[in-house]
Amino acid sequence: MSIKERINHEETTIVDVRTQAEFLGGHIKESINIPLHQIASRLDELMTMQPLVLCCASGGRSGQATAYLKGQGLDVVNGGGWIMVDTQKV
Repeated sequence: MSIKERINHEETTIVDVRTQAEFLGGHIKESINIPLHQIASRLDELMTMQPLVLCCASGGRSGQATAYLKGQGLDVVNGGGWIMVDTQKV
């Protein structure tokens, strides 16, 4: 499945790992905000949201979170920057 197909799949949850202030400054409609520093403490919640596409400002923080969540066995991909992910939504 391509990243665009994954982003637009009806069961996919898009999680923005930026800070709440960054998220409030602009985000993908219907995405949820779980800042990077909360990922580990919200693992049980994230497990119920799979499959996941993570995003942030440029892909760095979402890459860190993706690596951690994959290590925990979650179905997750790094979408990169939120604006790039948003442009792929249909």
